[in-house]
Amino acid sequence: MTGCVNCATRPMSSTSLRTIKPLVVTSGEPAGIGPELCLALADADLPVPLVVLGDRSLIEARAQALGLSIGALNIIHVPLRIASVAGKLDPANAPYVIDLLDRALAGCLRGEFSGMVTAPVHKGVINDAGIPFTGHTEYLADKTGTAKVVMMLAGGGLHVALVTTHLALKDVPAAITRDEVETTLRIVHQDLHSKFGISNPLILVAGLNPHAGEGGHMGREEIDVIEPVIAKLRSEGFDVVGPLPADTLFTRKVLAGSHAQVAMYHDQGLAVLKYAAFEEGVNITLGLPVLRTSVDHGTALDLAGTGKADPGSLFAAVNMAAEIVARQ
Repeated sequence: MTGCVNCATRPMSSTSLRTIKPLVVTSGEPAGIGPELCLALADADLPVPLVVLGDRSLIEARAQALGLSIGALNIIHVPLRIASVAGKLDPANAPYVIDLLDRALAGCLRGEFSGMVTAPVHKGVINDAGIPFTGHTEYLADKTGTAKVVMMLAGGGLHVALVTTHLALKDVPAAITRDEVETTLRIVHQDLHSKFGISNPLILVAGLNPHAGEGGHMGREEIDVIEPVIAKLRSEGFDVVGPLPADTLFTRKVLAGSHAQVAMYHDQGLAVLKYAAFEEGVNITLGLPVLRTSVDHGTALDLAGTGKADPGSLFAAVNMAAEIVARQ
């Protein structure tokens, strides 16, 4: 597969990419590791120009506390609602986190930025503030009026996309419909072509139930929902295989030659991905009218302010966004 599919933890150097419009990096939850991850970008030989969105005083204070310099880091100031302490969530700053996303999205839509890279946010504290929020993916889809987007994480040689994302496990079976599975597969196929330059990607599809339903003895979602969709797409020329038992789909022999793997629910696919590439993986939202990549981890409140957070996933997200921009 072409493109940055398993990026190194430090960015590549490419002078040709410096002529593009900058990427914008949101610094995320102010009490988390996002601000200090952004500081790691300050003196890096980046493959693209970029700007960081965040409260300048917060980023400068975090740099001073860690003995770091903001160097030539280009910061667009977005003010906190209340002073933030590393490791201590405060719902009062939830609107600030949303401000970061809204500013980045607006800049992407009007062509100010070539794409956005997001540091982690804390869904719980945003909801505690009375702001309904299930994740970046869903929020950006809603704000852009996109009916369906797909979360895909890349790393460790895997490209794992999800039919459903942040749902309670008890709600997943009802959400696995023919329309959802078909739309997901079409978006994955299209974006593998347009973003990663693959003309006819091979996509592996997991079943929902153990042993992919065991011929209907462990559930009928494979027979009634997933198999008909795969048959339809194969008749149109898509190279789609499944439904496969999820416990063997991610073995080397089955994965060989595939370009993406589609799981039915969050932990079915992402547990494997994060085992293979935690702190080096990249989250990319497929189907949006703007480019968005992200780190593959959370806010790590226990590490905030310690200087121990690994910026590898952020660098990988910047690299992937840069390669996609260069290809378009």
